[in-house]
Amino acid sequence: MNISIKTNQEIASLREGGKILREALNVAKKKAQFSIVEKVSTLEVSLAAEKIILARGAEPAFKGYSSDGENPFPETACVSLNDEIVHGVPLKNRLIKSGDIVKIDVGVKYKNLFTDAAISVIVGKGSEQAKKIVKVTRESLEIGLREIRAGKHLGDYSEAVEKFVVKNGFHVVRGLVGHGVGHEVHEAPQIPNFGQAGTGIKWREGMVIALEPMVNEFNSGIKVGSDQMTFLTKKGGLSAHFENTVVVTKNGCEILTR
Repeated sequence: MNISIKTNQEIASLREGGKILREALNVAKKKAQFSIVEKVSTLEVSLAAEKIILARGAEPAFKGYSSDGENPFPETACVSLNDEIVHGVPLKNRLIKSGDIVKIDVGVKYKNLFTDAAISVIVGKGSEQAKKIVKVTRESLEIGLREIRAGKHLGDYSEAVEKFVVKNGFHVVRGLVGHGVGHEVHEAPQIPNFGQAGTGIKWREGMVIALEPMVNEFNSGIKVGSDQMTFLTKKGGLSAHFENTVVVTKNGCEILTR
């Protein structure tokens, strides 16, 4: 498995790209939340992120991206609602409603390097279960981050995330994973949110990875939507998703998209 180590100069550029990405996510989040005042489409959320990315001299990493050379993704942000896990295609006629969980996933290409991050936001008050799954997913990422440092195993991260999610009554998605990032949108290694401590590769300084817990309300598996892009829960129920791009350091990790 060829896992690239980024140079100090590349990490500095990724840090700059990460700041652009975070600004784009924050603007997209505000756009989604505006749905409690005036209906906003999922496409408008994506366009809000795109406007920031382009204005800062960067490029949307997902727009036109295809992992297999077919069915390129048509927009800047993946915008997924409620039982949609990831890769939701933004649509002009899909309006966000109060109570929806909106997952916004954005990639940025800046100085020919890629960063990737995602957030989940509840529009309006939301149900208690919606609040809980978003909170647990966000906290599972924070717990996983504590397990990232040079010399630790990938499985240390995976087990920590899964244990916390299960303890709180939810289920990690098993058919989708985090990944390396930097020179490409997706690089080695794959990073599952389930596993066994002490197993898998050892982290090395300079590795850049996108960590992204995806958590479902029910343990029913996943399916692909009719658009052949969106991943949904197999039998309904809520889903949440958080992601950050980080660089492994000697004593921990630095979040490049915070």
